[in-house]
Amino acid sequence: MTDAQILEQAATWLAAGRPAALATVLATWGSSPRPVGSQLAATADGAFVGSVSGGCVEAAVVEEAAAVLAGAPPRHLTYGVTDERAWSVGLACGGRIEVRVERAEAALLSPLLDDLEARRPAAVVTPLPGGPPRLLHPGEAPAALDAELRRAVARDASGIVEWADGPAFLRAYPPPVRLVVVGAVHITQALAPMARLAGFDVVVVDPRRGFATPERLPGATLAAEWPDAALRRLGPDARTAVVALSHDPKLDDPALFEALRSQAFYVGALGSRRSHAARLERLRAEGVAEADLARIRGPVGLALGAVSPGEIAASILAELVLHLRRPETAGAPPFPEG
Repeated sequence: MTDAQILEQAATWLAAGRPAALATVLATWGSSPRPVGSQLAATADGAFVGSVSGGCVEAAVVEEAAAVLAGAPPRHLTYGVTDERAWSVGLACGGRIEVRVERAEAALLSPLLDDLEARRPAAVVTPLPGGPPRLLHPGEAPAALDAELRRAVARDASGIVEWADGPAFLRAYPPPVRLVVVGAVHITQALAPMARLAGFDVVVVDPRRGFATPERLPGATLAAEWPDAALRRLGPDARTAVVALSHDPKLDDPALFEALRSQAFYVGALGSRRSHAARLERLRAEGVAEADLARIRGPVGLALGAVSPGEIAASILAELVLHLRRPETAGAPPFPEG
């Protein structure tokens, strides 16, 4: 589940009168299944969503959540390898994690969910070993912490920072990663559900009647607009990828023109090397600079030898993840930290 889905479920429980707790991975050592910042929300009766270890210690964490909801103070827990009980209360993979369990509060969740919906970067700072969490945005913290907050949000990297009275855990909440696909074509029908499973918010843009329909693309946000107008409205930021798949210059070229004027971390376009060369000539004639043209991944996707729509979609998603998580390996610039 995405960050937003976990928090939304916790907020839903609270709104229904069911107290909920949040568990967050504070630190990891060795082979740990889930990264720092991973979260789990749980109720007193054992319902939970999310994960802090991929299944190894979830049952134990849910029990601790029930204790916190029964009145115990926030828990700071450490889990590592145990012997015969490794699977039920330890990490069978050999690593070690620290987890904090605390009561979820609607006063914090509501504005945080508003931030995620509005694509506003935010962070929750929790003093350690204890203290109320605080929601902060870039520009609202003291100078030294604000620089750390901006870096954490830009890199989607949570961790321990120095706070006013000692260490604190900074849980970064960057805007959700968004994928804008131009062209509601057969590859898009495979790519959209794959990308949603990987945690992307998916928007499909196509002005052609009968293409961008809920029947063909269930679950995706649909925009029946001309791509250049849609891109201007959506305003791609550094957490947005734009992929042109219509194979029609009347749709793809205006979308690419707008995408290259934005901070989109990935811009790709379907087509052979020959068609991509022709595309570059057309955009060059429109005044697009060479440095911007070099940002376009064309042919789109990793060179996996993909043939079918599903395979091509997998190659595109793999390249998106590479640019998102390892931009230096992909030859892409890192996310701006502003």
